[in-house]
Amino acid sequence: MNDEAHDVLRADPVMAGLLDRHDPYVEPDWSEYERLCISIINQQLSTASAAAVRERVFEVLDGEVTPESVLTADEAALRDAGLSRSKVEYVRNAARAFREEDYTRAGLASYSNAEVVDLLTEIKGVGEWTARMYLLFVLERPDVLPLGDLAVRRGIEQLYADGEELTRAEMREIAEPWKPYRSVATRYIWAEYESA
Repeated sequence: MNDEAHDVLRADPVMAGLLDRHDPYVEPDWSEYERLCISIINQQLSTASAAAVRERVFEVLDGEVTPESVLTADEAALRDAGLSRSKVEYVRNAARAFREEDYTRAGLASYSNAEVVDLLTEIKGVGEWTARMYLLFVLERPDVLPLGDLAVRRGIEQLYADGEELTRAEMREIAEPWKPYRSVATRYIWAEYESA
């Protein structure tokens, strides 16, 4: 994390506490396509369930998670690893899209966040949440606040409202001082939420 992000987030006393308690920047070096597959696997699953399914799916693919390996993998094996029929279809839709378009960091560098979301959500099985995870983890855009993520919402409620329910507008207001580093703040909120 750069010094400026550190200073901006430390101005929020709650966030300053998270910065002292966590180091959420240990992320494996996944390719863009692998990360999109992981986000698809993670859809509507708990962190633990998603990690277990991801591990089994990666095993089926012998650790080679590429558009080609996913398109040629045995569907029954992917299903046995824990992917639903629709998620098998979604990772394959993403594989075909990756073969046709450049969704890499370099390929999307000139696109705004909104344009990236529009582009990715054209792939059947990639919704707004998955597209925002892509912005945050793959493109490493600094100012993404994924309020479609349950853990982010619950984390903000725990940290800023003693667990009381907040509206998304209230959450956006809480996150306003974190600009332009809401992605960084989000990682700390996840780290705190997952450690609870």
